[in-house]
Amino acid sequence: MTRSAQIQTPDQIVQTSSSADGDCREVREILNRVGDKWSLQIVGELAQGRRRFGELRRAVEGISQRMLTLTLRLLERDGLVSRTVLPTIPPSVEYELTLLGTTLIEPVRALAAWARDHRGAIQAAHGRFDAETQVGPAARRDLLRASSRSS
Repeated sequence: MTRSAQIQTPDQIVQTSSSADGDCREVREILNRVGDKWSLQIVGELAQGRRRFGELRRAVEGISQRMLTLTLRLLERDGLVSRTVLPTIPPSVEYELTLLGTTLIEPVRALAAWARDHRGAIQAAHGRFDAETQVGPAARRDLLRASSRSS
């Protein structure tokens, strides 16, 4: 039994590659959004139920009002969070996870558990790296700054 190999033309290869690149780009954009430090904390908080803006701001340590607003809008745009304006004076706004947003709860909890379980090993790796590369205080500060920016 012989199988004939399919030979792709250069145009077909480029189309396949472009499609894969587009998929990767789209996936990367989504992962960047749902994986950033504020989105993870907001999803974690909303996993416990509906929250008002002020409750979220108090619960998510270190987030500014502007960053909370921006992150909530992006999560709402992605269909992960819904926003409800309550007819009160002054108006109140509540946020909750949508059905799609609730599908993030399990992966977020798994990622948090992984981080807790491996925190010691990562700290030990930092120590080994710093000792082996003789990272001084200024370079260590730069590494920490770069690490926090990528979060």
